[in-house]
Amino acid sequence: MTSSPTDHLTVGRRVLRREAEALQMLADSLGASFADAVALILKAKGRVVVSGMGKSGHIARKIAATFASTGTPSQFVHPAEASHGDLGMVTPQDVLLVLSNSGETPELADLVAHSRRFAIPLIGVAGREGSTLLREADVAILLPPAPEACEQGIVPTTSTTMTLALGDALAIALMEHRAFSPEQFRVFHPGGKLGAKLLRVRDLMHDDPPLVPPDTPMSEALLTMTRAGFGVLGVRDDKGHLLGIVTDGDLRRHMDGLLSRTAGEVMTRNPRTTPPDALAVEALALMDEKLITCLMVTDAAGAVLGLIKIHDCLRAGVA
Repeated sequence: MTSSPTDHLTVGRRVLRREAEALQMLADSLGASFADAVALILKAKGRVVVSGMGKSGHIARKIAATFASTGTPSQFVHPAEASHGDLGMVTPQDVLLVLSNSGETPELADLVAHSRRFAIPLIGVAGREGSTLLREADVAILLPPAPEACEQGIVPTTSTTMTLALGDALAIALMEHRAFSPEQFRVFHPGGKLGAKLLRVRDLMHDDPPLVPPDTPMSEALLTMTRAGFGVLGVRDDKGHLLGIVTDGDLRRHMDGLLSRTAGEVMTRNPRTTPPDALAVEALALMDEKLITCLMVTDAAGAVLGLIKIHDCLRAGVA
């Protein structure tokens, strides 16, 4: 019998509700072992080595990646490969975080034995109380007995969702303890949208903006403006402080007798500026709000440090 789209929607909603209920059960059951796991990781001088087999292995890889990108050095070690030489990657300076829904995964035996032999701290995460993994672990985190999302209860779904969320909870607890900053986060995410959104103005600005004193004749100022190619000219005092800017709009407004004027007479006074430490996305928002295409970059005293254009932000993916 062919299932209808309505049937598919019913199944989808059931699965999502079942997994959401499991996450609530996990949150309610979280206890001292979670805090103990965080403390154990904070004491480690080495890395958090995360391992698991099968679906737990996929979750382990993601947890290791999240740790590494949020200030907790971490790596994934495949348990089968560990038995064939990769145990050398795990040192007494490290902490082992081992995932297994049953807690009896045979491929984990050598890894667990290695941790006991060399007194390597072991955090075990499993869904079966009294399992070998949880008995051997220094810190045992027991997942609540939530049913899997499939009606047969055989496909790792709810259990892997809980394990993944638990890894996120550990990573964020460690991140907040270390006061991990957006700037540090950007260091580990230089590419893609995350990196772009955390770029600073200083990362994108041009440090050679065209500048002239206010008594510069417009005939000379126009040459300086044209050579720079930014479509804007800064006017500064003898200390390098910004007095104003000359834009294409200023040129049009003063077209009559333009070449008989000075830059100080044509300029727009008190223009919008941005500090170098501002996020590029903030500078982009300001340019968009004021319908302008560039901003002079100044320090707290008003000295000109550079110039940022809206096109610089867009090319870098800041949007």
